[in-house]
Amino acid sequence: MGDSFFKKENAKKKAKKKQDKTLRREERKTNNNKGQALESMFAYVDENGTLTSTPPDKKNKKEISLENILLGAKPIIDVEPTTNTGIITFFSEKGYGFVTDDETKSNIFFHNNDVLQPVKLRDKVTFDKKKTPRGDNAINLKNI
Repeated sequence: MGDSFFKKENAKKKAKKKQDKTLRREERKTNNNKGQALESMFAYVDENGTLTSTPPDKKNKKEISLENILLGAKPIIDVEPTTNTGIITFFSEKGYGFVTDDETKSNIFFHNNDVLQPVKLRDKVTFDKKKTPRGDNAINLKNI
């Protein structure tokens, strides 16, 4: 008895898949990257940060001293604290807040540990600025 139409179609599909698989295998064998020279696998970065396959020009090379490279947070420059005035614009029950400086109108962070007298929202205060890696902090807060 003969095969049905669907059995013939399924057999054709299987044969086509098998043929495609063998073609892909042969293509991988001919185009493999094994055995290439090491230099052909190098990638270079130019002065603009772009990856290239050509090595950089030795004439344009800049020498950089290791002492000029800074790792980590920006160093804190010691500046004498100056007394400023401002208004407390935010105060959290968690123990921190922000003071708006009267001169610069910038918000400066403060923590309850740096408060000398109890303060609350919209109090006029005097404070000293202290530089930290995250920016300015207000210390020694007192009510006016």
